[in-house]
Amino acid sequence: MKDMHLKETKIESKLAYDGHFLKVRRDDVCLPDGKTAIREYITHPGAVVILPLFDDGTVLVERQFRYPLNQVFIEFPAGKIDQGEEPLACAKRELLEETGYTAIDWKFICTIHNAIAYSDEHLDIFVARGLTAGKSQLDDGEFLETLTASVDEMLTWIREGKITDVKTVIGTFWLEKIMTGQWTF
Repeated sequence: MKDMHLKETKIESKLAYDGHFLKVRRDDVCLPDGKTAIREYITHPGAVVILPLFDDGTVLVERQFRYPLNQVFIEFPAGKIDQGEEPLACAKRELLEETGYTAIDWKFICTIHNAIAYSDEHLDIFVARGLTAGKSQLDDGEFLETLTASVDEMLTWIREGKITDVKTVIGTFWLEKIMTGQWTF
């Protein structure tokens, strides 16, 4: 392997925290130079992000309070993949639960890793088209509202700092490239 000069090797791994949603591991590792170090990181089963695109080119987004930062964020619908669940099935479930919408056309865009320094979480991004409205089925304790916006509005909100959620920023950039024909999938 050509990257062996950069690779860290696990010596020992311990579960440091086992929470309802998050698990934290504390690993002793051997560095490429032979020295040892400690790596602490969050393990996560992965999640999906849905880019719900209407026929008129607008997108469906959510406003939701996020406790760690004590503010309401504008973001694309998303959710954690349940054990044994396929990412596309999760995307369909999350879109329905959070927004009430279903879609007939689903396309996988890419996988992103949103916090590589301290988490193994990955996010699979899907575009959903052929949307049909329905009734949301929010989880107990989940509160959000939906709104529509154009991709240009989303880009403006990103530029102005009104959208800072990484999955939404990346999803918006993808949609801009797709809608202008610069990127195909």
